[in-house]
Amino acid sequence: MTTFRISEAAALLGVSADTVRRWVDAGRLRAERDEHGHRRLNGADLAAFARTQVESVDGGRSSARNRFRGIVTEVVRDAVMAQVEIAAGPFRVVSLMSRQAADELGLEPGVVAVAVIKSTNVVVEIPGHERAAGHP
Repeated sequence: MTTFRISEAAALLGVSADTVRRWVDAGRLRAERDEHGHRRLNGADLAAFARTQVESVDGGRSSARNRFRGIVTEVVRDAVMAQVEIAAGPFRVVSLMSRQAADELGLEPGVVAVAVIKSTNVVVEIPGHERAAGHP
């Protein structure tokens, strides 16, 4: 069974360790003490809690399910294209689009935006594992 320390859970949820401790103390998130008295959170319980915390961003009818609300941190424009960077929690999302689209959307640093990602090819990695499962 995978377990997480308070600080690890906080990093995964994008909140402070104090916030996770408050959630545990309030009974919103279950934790058990290890042999050293430190609180540990069960991975399955943490995943279920994280799912309830996901903010739904209403984008109307769309087949895209990956929506990251954040703040535009940088826009680099040239004559034809624009590169837009969004900080969405601890994540950095970069989009390349036409300059015209960036101009029409009024994209500038400080603007709140939603990165909508439709992807049929998503690479999933496990930190610390150098080889894919099932491969020598």
